[in-house]
Amino acid sequence: MTMTLLADRPLTLAIPLHEEPPGVLRVGKSRVLLELVIRAFQRGQTPEAIVQSFDTLRLSDVYAVVSYYLANPAPFDEYLQRCDREADAVRLKLTAAGMTDRVGKEELLARARARGLLRNEAAD
Repeated sequence: MTMTLLADRPLTLAIPLHEEPPGVLRVGKSRVLLELVIRAFQRGQTPEAIVQSFDTLRLSDVYAVVSYYLANPAPFDEYLQRCDREADAVRLKLTAAGMTDRVGKEELLARARARGLLRNEAAD
């Protein structure tokens, strides 16, 4: 009797994704966001390059996620669109709160001095 490589193995592969916190998908056992992996792949990065960028990822997990994405992109695209909408909402809130303007080092130091967090070096 000849045994093949797949004799006692299922022909399906679980997609290495987990949800943490609810609504946020991460790849494998890492904390790397699914959208980061898919966006990197969409920009032309190979799974190997993606793993080099995120050292907690396993190459086999990235290949599995990318393969599933290529075979069935609609749910991924919906998820990415939702992520984009949520990011836009956060960006709008930050802008409305005046938290997106670039602040230089001198401005940050002046604010800290005004709050008494730093001593005034000129008085020394």
